[in-house]
Amino acid sequence: MHADKNEQTLAFDVRLSFGAFNLDVADEIPLSGITALFGHSGSGKSTLLRILAGLEARAEGEVRLTGTTLQQRDGKGFVPPHMRGIGVVFQDARLFPNLDVAGNLAYAERRSRARASDSQLDTAAVVEALDLGPLPQRHPAPLPGGERQRVALGRTLLPRPRLVLMDEPLASIDGRRKRDILPYIERLPQSFAIPVVYVTHSVDEVAALADRILLISEGRRISSGPIAEMMSRLDLFPLTGRFEAGAVVDCRVARHDPRDQLTDLDFDGGNLAVPLLDLPVGSEFRLRIRARDVILSREVPGDLSANNVVAGVVMAMREDAGAFVDVQLDCGGTTLLARVTHRAVRRLALAPGRPVYAIIKSSTIDRPVGPAPRRER
Repeated sequence: MHADKNEQTLAFDVRLSFGAFNLDVADEIPLSGITALFGHSGSGKSTLLRILAGLEARAEGEVRLTGTTLQQRDGKGFVPPHMRGIGVVFQDARLFPNLDVAGNLAYAERRSRARASDSQLDTAAVVEALDLGPLPQRHPAPLPGGERQRVALGRTLLPRPRLVLMDEPLASIDGRRKRDILPYIERLPQSFAIPVVYVTHSVDEVAALADRILLISEGRRISSGPIAEMMSRLDLFPLTGRFEAGAVVDCRVARHDPRDQLTDLDFDGGNLAVPLLDLPVGSEFRLRIRARDVILSREVPGDLSANNVVAGVVMAMREDAGAFVDVQLDCGGTTLLARVTHRAVRRLALAPGRPVYAIIKSSTIDRPVGPAPRRER
């Protein structure tokens, strides 16, 4: 994906070999929002992130950050990590154990002042944005994983980096605490005007955070693009996860129905009823609708318990070696996915161009997983 020539970008064309593994990845991504660097374990995600951060001096190729060359193809002009203006958050928080939370933040603030930068952040603003107020006198070791990572994130933000790289920061955090910290990460580009490249192999984290995806496998770039497009591409299912495959849908709260404990949503292509949400009318966010939760019908369904029936047209189909076929639907400009059996395909005579109705139970729709849509510039 190539950004507009006037847009700030991170561009790279890099190679690194060690043992039997060879990484060779080139792309150019906008410096806005959150880009997920996504792929299976061992695909080279963390290695690429380390190269971008300047932590792999053996890497060959070029890295450019909005007009600043951080690494040249000829091996010259290598900018060391501490001079790149890039912040890094690792899986382990890597806080100073001998300092309390206030001390860890003060260390970052002193480094920021030493750089004589006029763009550094105010510590109080970072503490407030990350809800670190109750923690200043506590030491990192006994803190839960989510709180340690919030402190690490605050320490990374204080020097006001041009870019933050995050290497699976939630990998060691359990499900509930992971859900608690996701909103803090999601708000970074809006709260601090700092873009993020986020390494993960979790589809849930991608759906919750990412504006766009760079997908890599076995050290190679497979594809990159906006999240809605990437998550609904049938050809990428083997790499994005067949069982968890689903569409990401931009929605807006239309109304609440306290009597039935439902919230009605509008989206390009129709309406959805979901369990009651604690969000104001007009709020915009993303939902993920899994392919395995969508039922297809050739006719408008009659009496049935499902609240959601959306008209669409079959765009494409992808056959599985097993029992299933993945069906891509165009529903008024929104892409939905359905996973049905070969038998259902024959019975319904499904084929590209065939009008169908997608049936979705309210109980199967994920709660909001992402922020208000951020459009590509």
